[in-house]
Amino acid sequence: MKRIISLLLVLVILMAMNACSGTKTAGGADKLPASVTYPLTVTDQAGREVVIEAEPQTLVSGYYISTSALIALGLDDRMVGIEAKADKRAIYQLASPALPTLPSVGSAKEFDLEGCAALDPDLVILPLKLKDAAETLSALDIDVLLVNPENQTLLEDMIRLIASAANVGAAANELLGFTDAKEDALATLLDGAETPRVYLAGNSDFLSTAGAGMYQSDMIAMAGGVNAAAEISDTYWVNVSYEQLLAWDPEYIILASDASYTAADVMADPNLAACKAVTSGNVYQMPGDAEAWDSPVPSGILGAVWLANVLHPDVITADAAKDTYNSFYETFYGFTYLED
Repeated sequence: MKRIISLLLVLVILMAMNACSGTKTAGGADKLPASVTYPLTVTDQAGREVVIEAEPQTLVSGYYISTSALIALGLDDRMVGIEAKADKRAIYQLASPALPTLPSVGSAKEFDLEGCAALDPDLVILPLKLKDAAETLSALDIDVLLVNPENQTLLEDMIRLIASAANVGAAANELLGFTDAKEDALATLLDGAETPRVYLAGNSDFLSTAGAGMYQSDMIAMAGGVNAAAEISDTYWVNVSYEQLLAWDPEYIILASDASYTAADVMADPNLAACKAVTSGNVYQMPGDAEAWDSPVPSGILGAVWLANVLHPDVITADAAKDTYNSFYETFYGFTYLED
């Protein structure tokens, strides 16, 4: 009887997990107003005060993370310019096929300042590393927001910032409410569960990993794990040695979505033969069919749900995870992620 009652409680929580809640925003923050009054002064994630005189109708995004957020907020139809290699991102083809045809403004490494200015946008969103370009565009009377979504809190702040500037507070409240509901459900379901050590390996180098200050570390925690590299707090991505990795002895190894190597490569690496994750066969690659869930995009919460299913399959079932993926993408991106 106790087992039946426990199972019923889990089912109730799973139903709540897959219900999209728009009644509160992530982190318990106050909801954004449904509309704002211009001129509007906002502070971007570089600490710059930006005065926006009127609701921006033409937008440029020079960063794939802000572009993904613009789609989720229903702002993709206002975009007139986009970051380089947009045609390589599956999420754009799935959710907003016209985006890859927009003029490219380059990348953080090679930003096309003149090309961006020529588009005469009302608002430009750039990553923090393009601060110099932001100052130049601002001198041309083009509003620019610098964003730096390096962890879950900063990701949520970025979404609020963009939504406030573009006057789509209701859309942001719904998006952040979904994330908040999933975070709460995961916390409830995983309360008291074991927290295995997880090593998250980088894209191009297996011995590159995310420290405590990275979004990936928050994702691991939400999934009911512990970042094996949590002791590294003074940098972002960091290179480690085999000796250090073996000293951490993670119980799970997770490869980045677009890793240039495979789980089979890791399993066959003789340097890792004694690693607990390898001896137990717990080496997996994060899905990346639509976009990289192991990055601070709005869908990053799905990475936490996927990883929770890997770490705690008896609590977070594959079917419950699938329902969450589909609910998210159908609600905010207009397509079904996994067909029946």
